[in-house]
This record gives sequence, structure tokens and C-alpha cells, in this order.
Amino acid sequence: MKQKNKKRSPLKDRPLRYAGQSLNEQIEDKLLDVLYWFLLPAITIILVVSEWIRFINPQPPQRPIFITIIAIIFLVIGVFKIFRGIKIVNRLKMARDGEKIVAEELQILLREGATVFHDVIGDKFNIDHVIISKHGIFLVETKTYSKPVKKESTITFDETQVYVDGHRVEREPIKQAKSLSKWLADLLLQTTGQKFPVRPVILFPGWYTDKIKKGQDVWILNPKALPTFISNEPITLKDTDVHLVAYHLSRYVRTYEVK
Repeated sequence: MKQKNKKRSPLKDRPLRYAGQSLNEQIEDKLLDVLYWFLLPAITIILVVSEWIRFINPQPPQRPIFITIIAIIFLVIGVFKIFRGIKIVNRLKMARDGEKIVAEELQILLREGATVFHDVIGDKFNIDHVIISKHGIFLVETKTYSKPVKKESTITFDETQVYVDGHRVEREPIKQAKSLSKWLADLLLQTTGQKFPVRPVILFPGWYTDKIKKGQDVWILNPKALPTFISNEPITLKDTDVHLVAYHLSRYVRTYEVK
């Protein structure tokens, strides 16, 4: 008997992640949750109808009231879960689209020789974008918030806090961006053996932002302004360093197992 020829994939590496991939995965999970809470009440309603039919046309067992109570409970819970899930999905979609818009703006930097990575995964967190260029290494977090309809609103900030339309952002994006930048700098030190500074950046698509103060560690900008800010920075990395960092970060992204 002839032995079948064994085959293997021609792909040596997994593809790099795309902008908003983590959010897409969260959206898919939430939609499955919404579907579950849609099907559960639907099934109980079918049971209720069948029990009432058996009650009207007496056939044991006659338990329509008990089944109806159970169905009402599931229906109330299901409606709550569905509406809550839809609200979360809409929020995630807006955040995902914000990351995609930022990725489009970063195309300008690619034409200038920069390398851009999207959705770099760590242990229970992700970095939206990483830019590696001769002007330095930049960690970019995208924050997408809805805006008031009838008035112009602005993102304001100080050294530690960000305010959206006058309301303080609870999740402390400046602290988060600094923490992620430190993590990335430590990762590059471990993988390349060299210490590279990482500039944290927070982008707010569609919003006006205050002017950056001189010496501010974290840039807070509209995405359209970022390419200009980067190109105005002095050249700090040699081409060999850019390629070194890009290579090792690429290896990390391709080999990291999402937990």
C-alpha cells in the first residue's frame, strides 16, 4: 500500500496583526454572547407555547404557569443582556474604527521609511500602534470618544490627567501610556541588548486638542498632527538601529501566543 505524502503549510511565520484586531476579537466574542441571550429566551418561549397548547388541549403534564414564569425570567434577563451587549459592541466598533483611522494616518510615515506595527499583544493588554523611525520609537494609544452634537469640544490635559469635554478620563491614559512605553522599552532591551527610549503618544480621532507644553513627556494629539510632530523631531536612530528594532519586534509579534 502506498504511503500518502505528508503535507505541511508553506508559511513559516504567522502574519503580523492588523489595526484594531484585538477589538475585532472582542466584538466577535460579545456578539456570540448576545446571540446566546437571544436564543435562550426564544427557546423558553417555544416551551411556553407548547405547554399552553397542551393545557388548552388537556394532555399531561399541565405545567404552563411554571414554564411561563421561567420564560419571563429568562426573557427579562435576555433583553437586558442583549441591549447591554449591543451597547458594548457599538462602543467597541467605534474604538476599532478609531484605530483603523489612525493606521491610515500613519501611512504617511511608511512612505518616509518608518516601520509601523499594529496591535502588539502583551500579557492581558495590547499596544495599539508602534512606530519605529529614524526620529525615534513611538508608542501610540488611540482613544475614541463620542462628541456632543451641538458644540465644539476639546481634549484638555495637564501632566497627569486628561479631560474630555471638561470631564476627567477615569482610566488615566497618561499613566497607561507611560507604563506601556516602559514595558516596550524593557522588551526591546531584552531582545536587542540595547536601550532605546520610547515616546508615549495618545491620539484622539476627531477631537481638537490643547497645545503640547514644552518638555511634556506624553504627546496628546489629533492623529492628523502626529506625522508632522514626528518629522520635526531630531534624527536619533541610525538605519541599522531602525532595522534592528523592527526585526526583533516583528519576531516578538509573530511568535507571541495570545493567552
